[in-house]
Amino acid sequence: MRRTQGKAQGSQERQGRRKQRRTVALTCVLALTAGGGVLAAQAQTQAQADGARPSAATSAQVWVTTPGGGKRLAREADLAFDGTPQQTDISVDSRVREQRFTGAGASVTEASARLLTGLPQGERDQLMADLFTEDGEGIGLDYLRQPLGGSDFVAELPYYSYEDRRGAFSIARDEKEILPLLRQARSLNPGIRFMGSPWSAPAWMKDGGKLEGGRLKPEHYGDYADYLVKAIQAYGEAGVPLEDLTVANEPLFETTYPSMGMSAAEQADFFRVLDGKLTAAGRGTHLFAYDHNWDRPDYPLDVLAETSDIERVQGAAFHCYGGQPEAQRQVRDTGARVFFTECSGTDSDDASRTFADSLKWQTENLVIRSMRAGAETVVLWNLALDGRGGPHFGNCGTRCNGVVEIDGGNVAKNAEFYTLGHLSRFVDRGAHRIGSTTEGPGGVQNVAFENPDGSRAAVVLNATDGARAFSVTESGRSLTYRLPAGAVATLTWPGAPTGSRYVR
Repeated sequence: MRRTQGKAQGSQERQGRRKQRRTVALTCVLALTAGGGVLAAQAQTQAQADGARPSAATSAQVWVTTPGGGKRLAREADLAFDGTPQQTDISVDSRVREQRFTGAGASVTEASARLLTGLPQGERDQLMADLFTEDGEGIGLDYLRQPLGGSDFVAELPYYSYEDRRGAFSIARDEKEILPLLRQARSLNPGIRFMGSPWSAPAWMKDGGKLEGGRLKPEHYGDYADYLVKAIQAYGEAGVPLEDLTVANEPLFETTYPSMGMSAAEQADFFRVLDGKLTAAGRGTHLFAYDHNWDRPDYPLDVLAETSDIERVQGAAFHCYGGQPEAQRQVRDTGARVFFTECSGTDSDDASRTFADSLKWQTENLVIRSMRAGAETVVLWNLALDGRGGPHFGNCGTRCNGVVEIDGGNVAKNAEFYTLGHLSRFVDRGAHRIGSTTEGPGGVQNVAFENPDGSRAAVVLNATDGARAFSVTESGRSLTYRLPAGAVATLTWPGAPTGSRYVR
């Protein structure tokens, strides 16, 4: 790091919670604004139960997090679509449909797993519920990117792969602490999706003979492909299906913790070998190129060009430690998919500013700019770290932060928790990003979505130095809200506002 009981039943229950939350919201709106409120609400509830699209909105719900942390995903008063466009206007157009939303989350590293496992069971269960459900304070995380083998955030040395000695494959170390938590996350959120990302091939496959740095020998392409197939199979048998895969975390960065250099040409060649092995094993796992910073979009573009005939090569994965998020558009413009898969929180120079700085920077760059540039996911790095930014054995010059901090018996939700929550709690997998006007970096910025049920969600950041009033306008109807400097708001409404000027 530099910048630092069944599945079907569980799925139905989760969908029910989502529908109930939106039904309650619609009922409140109708009861307050429609003639014959109770009957109208009952009709709306029945329509949703029958699978109908929600009726037009007359007001929106608002949740806010302020930079001082005084409000944290706090529900504000509803806003009526009864105003006029302001000078700063977010014009929403659901006819403009961009990429779908696939998920938001982090990584249960071995460091994170050690800390979570060390909590008393009641506290751990509550924290896991807050992370993976939408009950109470839950934010409903639904995408986890899992290191396959050792990374810089192991809980203790030595670093490891799943086959340190040739022919002795095992995921037993992950079974101690990591996999039980992944299964618990899946039981809480059966719709959760997992990506596997190895930091290195086993040392015996590499030219340097060690996990730290070096390159995969071409004569071991088949061995490494077999190794990854075994990892996918073993994780699946352990109850954690890996639907997505990258093959080398940060392939342009060889360092003192598990890492592996791999050029774009080498990755393309290896993808062909791996595709054959996955096909032979009957695996539909999707492959994503690159898994590194925004500053080298040429790398994934080269890989994608060389593997355009391989259907399972879906797109590219990006990190935040170099370049600008708009670089992702180059990949998206080819028709390929874009996943954002890693960014670590760090302390500010002035520690008292860490919450405010993290909330603002991450919302601006990882949620708004990245998703406006085509990303389907927002995945941070460690799910949990301690008060010293560990355990870790890598490059973390300033103290790294997880989504939550677990320090002894104390648990704190960092800004990362709320950055993700403003998105993951209100945007469902399968939603599409829709058209919305926005100011640029440093201004009042937003990204907007239409959920599969037709409801809308817009994440808005005021990155200016003062409070700003703005409007949200859809179908000729506007609402107005005043957002403090550095604050984030999520606005939701059940469908196109009443008085639509167009028919979809």
